[in-house]
Amino acid sequence: FTMVSKMPPTTSLLTASAILHCFCITSTHSYASPRRTIVGSFSRSKHVTTLLRSSPSNTFEEITSSSSDITPSLSSKIEQQQPHNNEVITPPPSSTSTISPAATWHKNRRRQMLQKYGPQLTKLERDSSSNTLALSLLALSNLSLLSLAILCGTAQLSVGQIALLAVFPGSMFSLWTLQILHDCLHGSLLNKRQQKFMFGTVKRRTLQDAILFWGSMPSVFGYYLYLKYGHLTHHKSLGDPKAASLEKLFDSSSKEFEDGDVLFVAHRMKLKGKVGPKFTVGGREITMSISKTGFNNWREDKPLWNAVVFATSFMYERFMLMINDVVVAITGRNYFFPNKPKEFHKECAKYCRCAVMVRGLLWKMAGWKSLLFLYLSETLWSIPPHPACAMFVTNHGSNVDDGGGCIPSSSTYAGRWYSLFTLGTNYHCEHHDFPTIPLHRLGELRKIAPEFYKKGSNDNVFRIMKKAFSKPEFYACMDAGIQHM
Repeated sequence: FTMVSKMPPTTSLLTASAILHCFCITSTHSYASPRRTIVGSFSRSKHVTTLLRSSPSNTFEEITSSSSDITPSLSSKIEQQQPHNNEVITPPPSSTSTISPAATWHKNRRRQMLQKYGPQLTKLERDSSSNTLALSLLALSNLSLLSLAILCGTAQLSVGQIALLAVFPGSMFSLWTLQILHDCLHGSLLNKRQQKFMFGTVKRRTLQDAILFWGSMPSVFGYYLYLKYGHLTHHKSLGDPKAASLEKLFDSSSKEFEDGDVLFVAHRMKLKGKVGPKFTVGGREITMSISKTGFNNWREDKPLWNAVVFATSFMYERFMLMINDVVVAITGRNYFFPNKPKEFHKECAKYCRCAVMVRGLLWKMAGWKSLLFLYLSETLWSIPPHPACAMFVTNHGSNVDDGGGCIPSSSTYAGRWYSLFTLGTNYHCEHHDFPTIPLHRLGELRKIAPEFYKKGSNDNVFRIMKKAFSKPEFYACMDAGIQHM
């Protein structure tokens, strides 16, 4: 706010109002007080059980395969499928599985919670959306990012001042943008009972796609392509050694990424499978992976060193993504994914051309410092010592429960202000249990089904980061089999 006071009057008023209004709006939506114990875990064996199926759990498959298309008919199906008692039933296994063991773990937890708390969970999932709250915050976040980016260039701030402004509030606004667009992707942003908008002229899917596309700007690399092609598949494939490998992601001919999170995870967690991308230069095949190169330089029990290596490789890769956007905008092709269909490259080119045009206008208006601010805002929340890094680097690890089993997803409970600062991104286990519950209602799951979640709200984010960077774990229990609950 000291910096804000030195801004030109109009910019100062706009930025300060945006910051204060965001806090005023979100503070009226309380997050649930935390309580939990994990039910069900992975066993550290090679045995993987076949996929369990029942009516409630099939709903999980439908949701994870296309959350953005959730409709009232699907919601009513969820309601109709609830059992009439609290008995936990284990249905017979099926012969095939279409989701990973880690996704099945969440599917089984979801089934048990629906069987015990069906009416409450069904209502929460069917009727709630972030709607007016999140759309207001999305507009305010992007407007604030744009205003602050222009300020950084026109007010001739130093690089140090820009970095401080990016740490707060820039990184918070960038994380909020990601979380709100994430809600949009899962179909929990817009009213779930409404299929047409703007006086019946715009279909739900069309409006969602437009919000995802334009809501990702201004940015220097943005969140659109990951959300568009890599996040829904992440819910089905997390921790799957066959899908979650760097070689598979870069060589795949599928339009969607098999698990988009692997692109981030490779910087900080162990993965199985071969490495990519690969390029042929002078008749020789060369494997070039920034994330894997960085991760290979980690040293066990050297958290400070590993944190520096992670930050370096991650920020360098994000910078190269910004350069790659220019290449894609000019050539119309993303050369890191040579086997993907024309539709993928066409969408990449369309987004990159629009995003690069916005960045070019910003540069012309406010110089390179405007882009530096956006770059730092989009990266700093992901790396230590930023508090949000704690939930980012541990959301899919290989934590061990009291019984020696493996837990593929974790939430970070560091108090109400932390939940507000991350806009509910810290409720990651809850989100994978119920992907279509909106961001401001996820905390309520711990009130409804407390025995399924960890108790307390005193997680130390710096201790969490120290542990994560001391000894890397496998991604989402990738080295473990699943155990019946």
